[in-house]
Amino acid sequence: MHVLAVSLVLLHGVVMRGPTKPVCEMATPCSEPAAHVRLLFDGPRQDVLTRTDARGRYSVRLRPGRYVVRVQRIQPAVLVVRRAMRADFNVDTGIR
Repeated sequence: MHVLAVSLVLLHGVVMRGPTKPVCEMATPCSEPAAHVRLLFDGPRQDVLTRTDARGRYSVRLRPGRYVVRVQRIQPAVLVVRRAMRADFNVDTGIR
């Protein structure tokens, strides 16, 4: 019997949230890191759940493949992971 080893690849990035105020100005940021937000990577053979840190950063090791990424309060995104890569996400706060 042969056991096939599947290499995991590193996916990392930042999740930002915004706008953080009703009126944005050019001189001040209108978004901020989304701290402690859950990200679910829904894959063909695995689902992986992770959280961002206090600075909105995350990293996760996944099998290569196609994933539907679900982040709190944003539309699911489709992501194809083939090699180590960066993927950033933005959470819309709904402030207008």
